[in-house]
Amino acid sequence: MSEWKRYVIEIGMGVDQHGQDPTKAAVKAVKDAITRVCTVGLLELFDLDFERDVRAEILIGVPYPEGVSADEVKKAVPIPCEKVVTVVEGGLKGPGIALKEFGDKTNEMLMAVAFITLYVRRGGT
Repeated sequence: MSEWKRYVIEIGMGVDQHGQDPTKAAVKAVKDAITRVCTVGLLELFDLDFERDVRAEILIGVPYPEGVSADEVKKAVPIPCEKVVTVVEGGLKGPGIALKEFGDKTNEMLMAVAFITLYVRRGGT
């Protein structure tokens, strides 16, 4: 059995300015992180089957973590691999402006931080 090795670590930040939706902030943070990662080198080096040989671990720090949909966060990772999402209390809340037209319930702006680690398993399962 082969073991998992870390090959990519990236951090991103996302903000929901209106609506106070921690899932939207988390998804934006994941997308921000993955915009700086190119996994083509992994394919060339190791001839990987992403579904079998790659795992993404996603740690999200956000206000109101209980309101985050892990399934929506997983959809933000575009590669077909195992995805593990952990959401914890973190990020920031700051004062913005409440506009009913944008669906605001309060004047809070929510910021999430995503820490993404890609693991690769070489040599099969």
